[in-house]
Amino acid sequence: MRSNTNDTLTTLAESPSPATLVPERSSKATHSRERSAGAFSSISARSPFGRSRAPSEATLAPPATSAGQSTHSLSGASAHTLESYRFDDALTPDPGSEKDFAVLNNKFAFSPGQLNKLLNPKSLGAFIAMGGLPGLETGLRTDVDAGLSLEETELAGSVAFEEVTNHEAFYDRKRVFNSNTLPTKKAKSFFKLMWEAYYRENVLILLTVAAVISLALGLYETFGVDHGPGGKRAIDWIEGCAICVSIVVVVMVGAVNDWQKERAFVKLNAKKEAREVKVIRSGKSFTVSVYDILVGDVLHMEPGDLIPADGVFISGHNVKCDESSATGESDQMKKTAAEQVMRLLERGHNDSKDLDPFIISGSKVLEGVGTYLVTSVGVNSSYGRILMAMRQDMEATPLQVKLDGLAKAIAKLATAASFFLLLVLLFRLVATFPGSPLSATEKASKFMDILIVSVTIIVVAVPEGLPLAITLSLAFATAQMVKMNNLVRILKSCETMGNATTICSDKTGTLTQNKMTVVTGTFGEDSFDDKNPGASNNRSSQFAQRCSAQQKRLLIESVAINSTAFEGDGGEFGFVGSKTETALLGFAKIVLGMGSLSQERTSAQVVQMLPFDSSRKCMGAVQKLPNGQYRLLVKGASEILLSYSSMLALPTGDAPMDASQVKRIASIIDSYAQQSLRTIGLIYRDFPQWPPAGAENPDDPSTAADLGALLDSMTFIGVVGIQDPIRPGVPEAVARARHAGVVTRMVTGDNIVTAKAIAVDCGIYTDGIVMEGPEFRKLSEDEMDGILPRLQVLARSSPEDKRILVTRLKSLGGIVAVTGDGTNDGPALKAADIGFSMGIAGTEVAKEASAIILMDDNFASILTALMWGRAVNDAVQKFLQFQITVNITAMVVAFVTAVEDSEMRSVLTAVQLLWINLFMDSLAALSLSTDAPTDEILDRPPTPRKASIISLTMWKMIIGQAIYQVIATFVLHFAGPQFLNYPEDQRRSLIFNMFVWLQIFNQYNNRRLDNKLNIFVNIHKNYYFIGLNVIMVGCQTVITFFGGAAFSIVELNGPQWAISLIVALMCIPWGCCVRLFPDRWFEVGAKFFGKPFVLMYRPLARGWDRLMAMIPKKKSKGDDDASVSEASTYVGRGKSPVERVKSAGDPEKGVL
Repeated sequence: MRSNTNDTLTTLAESPSPATLVPERSSKATHSRERSAGAFSSISARSPFGRSRAPSEATLAPPATSAGQSTHSLSGASAHTLESYRFDDALTPDPGSEKDFAVLNNKFAFSPGQLNKLLNPKSLGAFIAMGGLPGLETGLRTDVDAGLSLEETELAGSVAFEEVTNHEAFYDRKRVFNSNTLPTKKAKSFFKLMWEAYYRENVLILLTVAAVISLALGLYETFGVDHGPGGKRAIDWIEGCAICVSIVVVVMVGAVNDWQKERAFVKLNAKKEAREVKVIRSGKSFTVSVYDILVGDVLHMEPGDLIPADGVFISGHNVKCDESSATGESDQMKKTAAEQVMRLLERGHNDSKDLDPFIISGSKVLEGVGTYLVTSVGVNSSYGRILMAMRQDMEATPLQVKLDGLAKAIAKLATAASFFLLLVLLFRLVATFPGSPLSATEKASKFMDILIVSVTIIVVAVPEGLPLAITLSLAFATAQMVKMNNLVRILKSCETMGNATTICSDKTGTLTQNKMTVVTGTFGEDSFDDKNPGASNNRSSQFAQRCSAQQKRLLIESVAINSTAFEGDGGEFGFVGSKTETALLGFAKIVLGMGSLSQERTSAQVVQMLPFDSSRKCMGAVQKLPNGQYRLLVKGASEILLSYSSMLALPTGDAPMDASQVKRIASIIDSYAQQSLRTIGLIYRDFPQWPPAGAENPDDPSTAADLGALLDSMTFIGVVGIQDPIRPGVPEAVARARHAGVVTRMVTGDNIVTAKAIAVDCGIYTDGIVMEGPEFRKLSEDEMDGILPRLQVLARSSPEDKRILVTRLKSLGGIVAVTGDGTNDGPALKAADIGFSMGIAGTEVAKEASAIILMDDNFASILTALMWGRAVNDAVQKFLQFQITVNITAMVVAFVTAVEDSEMRSVLTAVQLLWINLFMDSLAALSLSTDAPTDEILDRPPTPRKASIISLTMWKMIIGQAIYQVIATFVLHFAGPQFLNYPEDQRRSLIFNMFVWLQIFNQYNNRRLDNKLNIFVNIHKNYYFIGLNVIMVGCQTVITFFGGAAFSIVELNGPQWAISLIVALMCIPWGCCVRLFPDRWFEVGAKFFGKPFVLMYRPLARGWDRLMAMIPKKKSKGDDDASVSEASTYVGRGKSPVERVKSAGDPEKGVL
């Protein structure tokens, strides 16, 4: 028994750990593909120490043995160690999941249910029962090196006619394990949306009750009362019927808009969730859609990737994952290769931190590179199940919270006015009862008329259109922004961006084109220059001719081996990876004559990859040389690597560097930086053994622990300058942002000279402060606050520097937008008010942390977001200005005319008021929400964070137009009989027609929120506005001619139409007069007349709130969710915490 264990240890010592192998290996170098159909059976007869390989051919017969039998012939010590992890029920279905274990005609060794047992929770018992990685590889009929075969359709086995005629790629694999998509969230039916639109409005329910009673009384008066011979039957039932029809129309409008909104955001989310991942199939690397991942695929992992499916780690280097979003585990989880886990178990190792080969979907790769085998996708993956359980509706935005406060204030005022009107009219009605000839039925009918008018005042005054306005404007804006390369992930960011005061922008890819090319270089005493015109006799092609074969080989190996990029279609120079690495590989390929990248890596004996170290700004790779020595190749920030170097590589051999040579190279680096070039240094050092003595990794003695401990006495190969041109239009965009009151700051990891040079070219740096990250983070808060207003460039910044900068800017009252593309930008993107990630170069972590994705990675697109954000706020304010004008006018007119009339009738009937309500709530909201932003929108500074939603200028227009409309209506109603010799029914019809046309023309006044007079600016470009106005005019014309009894109107003649239109049209020149009235004078008058009203309103409002608080409310699940002030919401395919809006204090105080 002991002897077997020692043999095991000997085997481990002679063979390198899988963690020390490069992730991209030749599929032909290590394994024989000659395997019988019973290959899976042979696994059970071998120790799982060695790497088993399953053939990748699609025609392999199904495995003959179960996964549970694959580890029987282990050594005595091994069996004892593994016995504690072997359970009879390791692959037993959990209650309720039996259907996942039964798959008809399953051509694989495992069912989806069995694979789920790997990670529900993490189970080494299930992993061992399946035969470890070799068992999974064979059972899923895949290959951990070559991946799935691109030629796979159906797999060998029993074949039916339907299968023969079906040639869909990966047919069986998709049939058994499903695809990597989640079922579409079941949309609410149209009838359910109608019910919600009706049920959530208590006023509509109250009005329905009143309308039904009125209809019943009207029908009784018409058909149940004897009118005598030749008597005229009453038609009061028509009004009740018309009210019911109006309620149906209002509900239909709300339901239709909800229905359209849901489908608009389904489309946006579908585009948001789509992304590309790197997969190995048929031995080649591809980028495929995340939806096309299949069980059995072999996926690449790189820092910043969001894991798209569950799986088992095959091999890689120093892979650590953040599983907090999937499991709640806050610590970084180190991943150990699957075969290494089996070896450790054989040795009796029991530290759980070293026994984790499980890759969980939804987690994030923080460090390292590697590959893993996919075992569960879609709804079967652990994260897919979480997403299915946590699907939530979109949250309310800050603007909606403000509007809700305003709506509540208006509702209280309307309710008070309605109740007061009901009391006054009721007392008057009761006073007429003594001696009245009216029957009981007629008295009840009179009472219902009064009740309907009173309730209708609430319906008209309550601004149901406010939520509709914000929904429509956001939906319209986000749809337009997608066309302009802004993908809005979190709705509230759209409106917040409109008031941004600061943009903290990355340099690479945002301000620049992110098309890196090596244009200058210095190697030893030689150099080349492809950038400057004066160096035509010293180009890179001439430099390549001067290089010796040994120099070329050293440069090619420094670039090709020490890189995470790979060959693929669609990338720069035919490589896929970071722009810096593809630029270096392009230089090696085009200038130095490098062959196939995969051949370079296959022929090199790579011992260890050392991932990028953000603190030292470098990365490394270790290569075993033919002479037995080990060469550490390092590339990174040139000035840092120069400080670690003591030798200089020359064609004649390595020579010690003296102070003059160090100074010469440092000045070259500085000259490159002053030309806005990114400088990358290349250094190396040879070691007699690996890892060097004293540098071993305690967790894996075959690897080095830390790159930093090895950086000493290095040999400096050379430095290259990489050019990243500024994007066209960036200087103009920065200037326009400054004109709009938005300060642009550059935050970059580049050195201070390069950063300043590019900042000057972009127009960011004028005469402000340029500072480096290490210096910035040492400042006290008071010192930071002193320099922040003038800070324009922060160079050599770390992720923490960026986060501190954002936090301090917010504490000073700014609204901060941040751009980021890397994993380490996550904290700053989350801390910002609006986070922008890069759609092309951005990592998945950055995209998940951001609120808006720039699909073209262009700074100018941020300006688009700024303009549309302001347009959203403006659209809501335009509608608000329009609606409150109608609210005030309709309430005053209905109240005063009903009290004054001897029969207690309002000049505007309930049906007419409901028609006006429908007008302003739907069609006006639509028309005023569709104005695209103009360049003028950037001519004003941002609105302060705590500013009221209704500005002083808006109140001036609201009060001014309300005064005109009330006066015009009262003149026609009260003084009309003196100068208009029309019957009362014609005069009332004229007033209704004029009142509707007043609202139509007042829309044009509300297209501007400032005091400028041109209200028709760009109206010819807004086809939505024109079309909706045509609909409004058409509907009102039809009602005037054919409304008849339902609207209590009669047909108008030509002069009456002229009076209606001329009086209504006069509101436009009156609007010009209002705009010319000084704001300062209006403010004085508003304070004088408004203060008594506010003093009376606030105590009444508090009393109302207390009264409502005493009434118990039924609480729905949605209400429970909304009561949480801060929570995480799942957005798209990843978990993106969204801060819930919590209103501080009384939101109405900011309005009144």
